[in-house]
Amino acid sequence: MKSRELQSLWWEWLATSEKLVRSLHEQTVALTLRDPARMEKVQPALDHLLTRMQDIDDRALAEAQKLCEDSGVRPGLRDLVGFLGKEEGMQLQALANRMIVATREVQKLMNKNRALIENELTYINGTLTLIAKAATEPKGPYHTQKAVASSVLMDQAA
Repeated sequence: MKSRELQSLWWEWLATSEKLVRSLHEQTVALTLRDPARMEKVQPALDHLLTRMQDIDDRALAEAQKLCEDSGVRPGLRDLVGFLGKEEGMQLQALANRMIVATREVQKLMNKNRALIENELTYINGTLTLIAKAATEPKGPYHTQKAVASSVLMDQAA
């Protein structure tokens, strides 16, 4: 089988992507519960898995390019599948389809978590803005005789 090494790398990538999906779900839970300790616990695993997937992807790309060069076909999945025998080509195409589905799932979860983080930052910004505004009001409940606007955090991008 000519594509054995490439298929092995893709299977390794798929296994790693499944672990990443579990970690992303854990991150979603931590974000939803607003649990910083849980976030700190899951972040190193996410970083490690993303780095590992990138490494596997780089190795698979190099293997695919080598396979195309050795076979004398243009670089690309379609040409490579066409060159391989029917059974091996179908296996490789099926594996590529699984990777596409896994990639979409990972991207969907990452987008959801990014949106949750952005919403939390917007909430924090709004809260800090209200606190800063209340602290600088001349007749508000937090007013003191020595209140100075410069002593209050006024950064809108906090």
